[in-house]
Amino acid sequence: MRNSQNDLNYSGLREPGPLGWNLSITIQRNMKPVVAIVGRPNVGKSTLFNRITKSQNALVDNFPGVTRDRNYKDAVWDDIEFTVVDTGGFLTDNSDDFAENIRFQVNQAIDSADAVVLVLDRKAGPSPFDHELVDLLRGVQKPVFYVVNKVDGPSQEEELYDFYQLGIEHPYPVSAAHGYGVPDFLDDLIAVFPEQDAAESLELINIAVIGRPNVGKSSLINRILGEPRLLVSDVAGTTRDAVDTVCRVDDQSYLFIDTAGIRRKGKVRQKLEKFSVIKAIRSLDRCHVALIVLDVSEGITEQDMTIAGYAHEKGCGCVFLLNKWDMVEKDRATARKYLSDLREASKFMSYAPAITISALTGQKVKKIFPAVQEIYRQYNTRIGTGQFNRILEDAVRANEPSLVKGRRIKFYYGTQVSSGPPTFVCFVNYPAEVHFSYTRYIINQVRSATGLDKTPIRLFLRQRTGSLDDFKFGDKHPKKKKRGRKR
Repeated sequence: MRNSQNDLNYSGLREPGPLGWNLSITIQRNMKPVVAIVGRPNVGKSTLFNRITKSQNALVDNFPGVTRDRNYKDAVWDDIEFTVVDTGGFLTDNSDDFAENIRFQVNQAIDSADAVVLVLDRKAGPSPFDHELVDLLRGVQKPVFYVVNKVDGPSQEEELYDFYQLGIEHPYPVSAAHGYGVPDFLDDLIAVFPEQDAAESLELINIAVIGRPNVGKSSLINRILGEPRLLVSDVAGTTRDAVDTVCRVDDQSYLFIDTAGIRRKGKVRQKLEKFSVIKAIRSLDRCHVALIVLDVSEGITEQDMTIAGYAHEKGCGCVFLLNKWDMVEKDRATARKYLSDLREASKFMSYAPAITISALTGQKVKKIFPAVQEIYRQYNTRIGTGQFNRILEDAVRANEPSLVKGRRIKFYYGTQVSSGPPTFVCFVNYPAEVHFSYTRYIINQVRSATGLDKTPIRLFLRQRTGSLDDFKFGDKHPKKKKRGRKR
């Protein structure tokens, strides 16, 4: 549902922005209470996150270390709205390549939260990592809840006594997978929330950042935000979840959706990566504009165009970002050559503008927002029925469609049925016989006459039958069929 507003409502201000614009990092100060879920790997944090938010936003697997970035989602309990933050598994050593970065993300989530939930594992019992986490949270000046997960019924609550050695007073027995004990825990959780002000609704432009692995998607969002909001590594596949981040630039709010890198289907073998790719493609269903990030140092690949095709099929507005431009040896003709190669490979997306950028240095990143705003304006444009039919009539008169079975294809009339993207329906006597090139011709005529040159346009043909069967543009009245006398 691209036209529906996202369920995140944020406020907050940080000026000046990292690239010299008025930038508000709204992920940090939420008008709704924020609850951070923390714990060591594989204790069920993401499962509890999904249970509280009543969603499947967080990837869940028995393999430890699935979650790496902070993942935000709104929840409601007893008519109280709040935001839940899922975090990666906390490790004090560096046994995991991403452990240090994950610790930073967890600390960021704790600092920005109104309440913290530490998840423990009944089956594994207290561990040295749990002791260190409890000691860390003792210095937090905000409510901390200790949840012992994987307690499937009253008979297993006796095992909670082992966790008192951690020095905690009130462990909550819950089963994130089955819901046992969760209502009682949520009742106590919402009781500590600060009083909420009336939420101000934000008009968000939803932007999905997509591309192959390791092309710089997370680096781009971090550059825009001016903080390491997302994990970045030279290891392909660092991002697994589709992670939402809200920011405000020059009085306009944007929701950035960072996605996992999409590799060729033949190279995707692990179940976890398959789910990550599925979530990346599904993120296109809720975006207005897709930023298709290309690694210009590797050239334009077939997989880049496959990913662009996913966005095109979903009807998203699109911008090609030729990233890592700082790594390219350039002369006066370099940019022209790369853009020419891109246009040759993406003929089906001639409407999508292209920008050469460097997420590392910030080069030309500021140009993304004016492009997105213009695409969003065109993406939501509506054309009056009268204007559209005049365009259609002029197009048909200038270039009539071919004959079918000795009869002329007739376009009776058309209308715009929706926006986001602009979608039109034309009624035709033989819709199945209209060649795709003629449909493309009509779309190009609409672009030329309306200035909609940076948004996808959809055109559907429908059968028109009835008394208007012999009516076409230029006729003042439908021709009436002569009826013979009955004898």
